[in-house]
Amino acid sequence: MASIKNLKKDINYVLGDIIEAVYLVEASANKQNSTEGNAIVDEAIATFDDLIEKVNKKDVENRKAHLKVVKQELETKAGSLIEQLNKIG
Repeated sequence: MASIKNLKKDINYVLGDIIEAVYLVEASANKQNSTEGNAIVDEAIATFDDLIEKVNKKDVENRKAHLKVVKQELETKAGSLIEQLNKIG
């Protein structure tokens, strides 16, 4: 059960750090509330909701494999969000 707890923390920290990075990039470029930044924040929040819902899903056949897929999805989506962030920065 500790791995589920750690996966939830990883999801929270990774996506939270991306959102914080958006605000830092916008503040340093003096472009608060840019449409690109807002789109990244919205996508990060939607990703968070989606991944937490998948982690909490109980009726999966192979729970370990399911959680491994969720972790891989976090890595790919976080990478995509970081690429988007680098474009605005």
